[in-house]
Amino acid sequence: MSEKGLGFNSKTIHGGQQPDKAYGAVMPPIYQTSTYAQTTPGGHQGFEYSRSANPTRTALENSLASIENGNYGLAFGSGLAAIDAVIKLLSPGDEVVTTNDLYGGSYRLFKKIFEKFGITFHFIGMQNAENIADYINEKSKLIWVETPTNPMMNIIDIVAVSKLAKKYNILLAVDNTFATPYLQLPLDLGADIVMHSATKYLGGHSDVVVGALVVKDKELADQLYFIQNASGAVCGPMDSFLVLRGIKTLHIRMQRHCENGKTIANYLKNHPKIEKVYWPGFEDHPNHSIAKSQMKDFGGMISFVTKGGKYKDAIAIVEKLKLFTLAESLGGVESLAGHPASMTHASIPKEEREKSGVVDALIRLSVGIEDENDLIADLEQAIG
Repeated sequence: MSEKGLGFNSKTIHGGQQPDKAYGAVMPPIYQTSTYAQTTPGGHQGFEYSRSANPTRTALENSLASIENGNYGLAFGSGLAAIDAVIKLLSPGDEVVTTNDLYGGSYRLFKKIFEKFGITFHFIGMQNAENIADYINEKSKLIWVETPTNPMMNIIDIVAVSKLAKKYNILLAVDNTFATPYLQLPLDLGADIVMHSATKYLGGHSDVVVGALVVKDKELADQLYFIQNASGAVCGPMDSFLVLRGIKTLHIRMQRHCENGKTIANYLKNHPKIEKVYWPGFEDHPNHSIAKSQMKDFGGMISFVTKGGKYKDAIAIVEKLKLFTLAESLGGVESLAGHPASMTHASIPKEEREKSGVVDALIRLSVGIEDENDLIADLEQAIG
C-alpha cells in the first residue's frame, strides 16, 4: 500500500520508515557517529558528516514529514532552535505579525535576539483573523501563529489566516505543539511551515529536547536545510531515536490526553472555587466552532484561574499538588502543573502578559494519561 493511503495511526508507526539496510533492524539504529567513510572525495552513501545528516535523524525527519502530511522534515536541538531557523529566512527591515498570546520563549527570541538585527514583530490578538490585515505592509514577510495558544488556549483560524497570507504573498508558520498532527494538520489548512517543540507530545515522555519543522515546498525546504546545516543547531542521534519512538505511540497517547482533558476541564468548570477555565472544547469558548472544524479533538492542555484571582492562592494550589508535578514543559505521559507568570512566561513583561490574560493567578495544566479519578482527587485536595 502507498504511504499516502495510510491512516494517521499507521503513519505514526510506518510513515517514512523502512527496515535498516545493513541488518534489517525494524527500528532505525542509533548511529552514534560524527563522520562516514568515503571511497573517494564525495563518494559516500548519502552521509558524510552528522551535522549535515545522520541516518537516525533522517529517519525522524521522514517520520515528521509523514505525520504532518508534508514532504520535508527537519529536526533541531530544541523547539526554539527550529523557530530560530525560520526567522533566519528573513532580512533586516522585514516584519513579522504574531499573536500577543505566545509562548514566553518565542517572545524572548523575537524581542531579545532578532529585534536587534532589525526585524520588527507585531504582537496582536488573532482570534479575529481580519485584525491581521491592519498590520501587513510591503515589509511583512511572515505570520507566526500558535493555536491553541500558550497558555490562554485561544483558537486562531488557520484557513482564514492562510488566505490572508497568500493574498499578500507572506509565509505562514504554525506552532502545532499543543495540538499535534493527531488533532490538527496546518499544512492541509494552508500553512507553509509547521513547527513543533518535539520535546512535548511528539516525544511524549519528558526525556528529550528536540525541535521540528515540516514543509511541503522544496524551495522553502532547501532554504531551511541550508540554515539547519550552516547554523548547526541539530539534534543528536539518541534524541532522534527517542522522539521517533515517542511518535509511534502518539495516537494512543493523544486519545487518552483528550479524554482526561475533557474530564478535568469539566470538573474545574463546575468547581465552586474556580473562576474561569480555558479549554477550547467548551461550547462557550471563543472560536469553539473553529476549533471544532480544524481540530479532531480538544487536547489535554487547560488553564484556569481561582475565584478572587490571587497570586498566593495559585501558588498554594500548585505547591499542594502531588500527582500533578510542578514543572516546566508539557505533553508527557505524566500530568504537569505550571504557573506561567513565574515559569514559562516570566520573560514577558508583566504588563504585556496581563494584556493577554496571563495574570499572576493563572495555572496551566498538562493533563497526562493517568486514571482520571486519581487526577481529580489530586486537584480536589489541592484546591480544597
